[in-house]
Amino acid sequence: MTASSHASNQNRPRRKTNVASRTLYKTPLDSITPYRNPISESKRINDFSPEIEIPAPMESHGVGLRRILELAFCVAGIWTAYIYQGVLQETVSTKRFGPEKERFEHLAFLNLAQSVVCLIWSFMMIKLWPSGSSTGHAPWWSYWSAGITNTIGPAMGIEALKYISYPAQVLAKSSKMIPVMLMGTLVYGIRYSFPEYLCTILVAGGVSAFALAKTSSKTISKLAHPNAPLGYGLCFLNLAFDGFTNATQDSISARYPKTSAWDIMLGMNLWGTIYNLVFMFGWPQASGYQAIQFCKLHPEAAWDILYYCLCGAVGQNFIFFTISRFGSLTNTTITTTRKFVSIVVSSLLSGNPLSRKQWGSVFMVFSGLSYQIYLKWKKLQKMQKKRKTT
Repeated sequence: MTASSHASNQNRPRRKTNVASRTLYKTPLDSITPYRNPISESKRINDFSPEIEIPAPMESHGVGLRRILELAFCVAGIWTAYIYQGVLQETVSTKRFGPEKERFEHLAFLNLAQSVVCLIWSFMMIKLWPSGSSTGHAPWWSYWSAGITNTIGPAMGIEALKYISYPAQVLAKSSKMIPVMLMGTLVYGIRYSFPEYLCTILVAGGVSAFALAKTSSKTISKLAHPNAPLGYGLCFLNLAFDGFTNATQDSISARYPKTSAWDIMLGMNLWGTIYNLVFMFGWPQASGYQAIQFCKLHPEAAWDILYYCLCGAVGQNFIFFTISRFGSLTNTTITTTRKFVSIVVSSLLSGNPLSRKQWGSVFMVFSGLSYQIYLKWKKLQKMQKKRKTT
């Protein structure tokens, strides 16, 4: 063979073989990456993950089984973390500690402890899974206003447990759509569909019926200061502050798109720790000193508070993982069913018996929430069809 013919053979394009048994598909090995918050759109943090080769005949079966196992892992993690956190929250707020049968009255201290634990946790996650670029992230001072509402809102929600039972608090905090739709209609003139109004009516009616139904004397006896109007009022104020917090977080995410979920978690809890420290220890008679003294006298309460904070931090991990793998709609479904299970657990294990009317109210609320999830799913399906056709 001459040199010229050899060169022409080298320049000639090679014919592609199409042998099914030898075909290999490359798929990215997704790393577990944190995402912004439970209601925001997912965004990849690490785009430099390695690639692996999977034989084509095994790919669909392996991926399907992996997805099922991941979903089961997410459900188990969210349910375990937040149901146990709810049990601990109810225990700390209602239990009588020591031979003197003292109550832990300083429930705002739970917010400080939660902020400190989540601050440390998010810092560890950022160091373990850095986002790559060190520029383009939201500056730490940009969270100061959201930090205020994120400090006041949860404090009101926890304080409500002095006045209403844990199941009542869970139901009241499940009605977040009510203030959102009211503000949207009255302030911004937004028109909602009839099914959306129906969801709101079911939830509002269920919460109202639960509040008006007679509460058992056993449940009332466990409350520090039974006062249903005050308790429900604190829960709805909690929802209002949460709405401002979520809106501010979304604004920060839009202005600084490279900001990860752990960045937001770090910034929010940094300011939350600062504000709670000032509130709990800002003057000599502040309640933080009394809370510390109570924990020294009753180490059991200190352990309950620590476990409560760890459950919150672990639960955040599972929420971020769920959104990254399955989207916010799946996460909403899991957390909504978790709330229902929390009420059942509280009724059976914590000794909060519910009447038939109250159980009817619970099903009424979760029927509205389930219908809302179904409407979101239909809307998502329509959006996906439009994208395929365009």
